[in-house]
Amino acid sequence: MKRTNLILVLLCISLVLTSCAIEQSPIDYGKDACYYCKMNIVDKQHAAEIVTDKGKPYKYDAIECMMQDIKERENEIKIELFLITDYSTPGKLVDALNSTYLISENLPSPMGANLTGFEKKEDALEKQKEKDGTIYSWDELKKLF
Repeated sequence: MKRTNLILVLLCISLVLTSCAIEQSPIDYGKDACYYCKMNIVDKQHAAEIVTDKGKPYKYDAIECMMQDIKERENEIKIELFLITDYSTPGKLVDALNSTYLISENLPSPMGANLTGFEKKEDALEKQKEKDGTIYSWDELKKLF
């Protein structure tokens, strides 16, 4: 009987620990809706996501939706992960804090801010040569929004 109780206790502990894992949640393009604007997330080059300290993911159809949402709720939730889709690798979520951003009227994003994110600064600079626009770091982007 003691062994059964021990197994149940360990099972419960492992469920609690894994249910609060702080990790990205894959975006189901075409089915998941943007937490901020409620539109379906279909663009694999502009989506974004945050994950709270409790492991709850919030998904966005555009980086600008994520930026507006975190600005409006900055005192309500504690965010552990900031993720954006790397424009150069559609569908790949990367660390937003270490990414580089391009705002260019010649490179539209889903909600009209013309904001695109790149995992590698070199990719952003290359796209800037092609499309014009202004380069931003995460800190500069936060000040802009």
